[in-house]
Amino acid sequence: MCIGIPMQVFELEPGHAVCLGRGERRRVRTALVGEPAPGDWLLVFLDSAQERITAKRAAEVNATLDLLAAVQAGEGGGADAAFALPSQLSAHELLALTGANNPTMETTT
Repeated sequence: MCIGIPMQVFELEPGHAVCLGRGERRRVRTALVGEPAPGDWLLVFLDSAQERITAKRAAEVNATLDLLAAVQAGEGGGADAAFALPSQLSAHELLALTGANNPTMETTT
């Protein structure tokens, strides 16, 4: 399993961005997202940016990663999770989660 890490672009290099996130600095490939600007947020998997995200989405992902780290460390008990599992979401919430009801997203028929 691979977990995406939200990282903020600090500076640019040809084909790469130097990013900061979750206490580390990484040189990240940007081929899949185009050239970002300093301050942009990227979702990074294995040192490759897979998606541009908003600061709000970065905060949500970071909060989820913090929750997972706390549970892994034995803190807080998993029963008090601050998010709903996809199996507990309504059809409308699932569509929102996947971006399927976002009119700005391109769809194919």
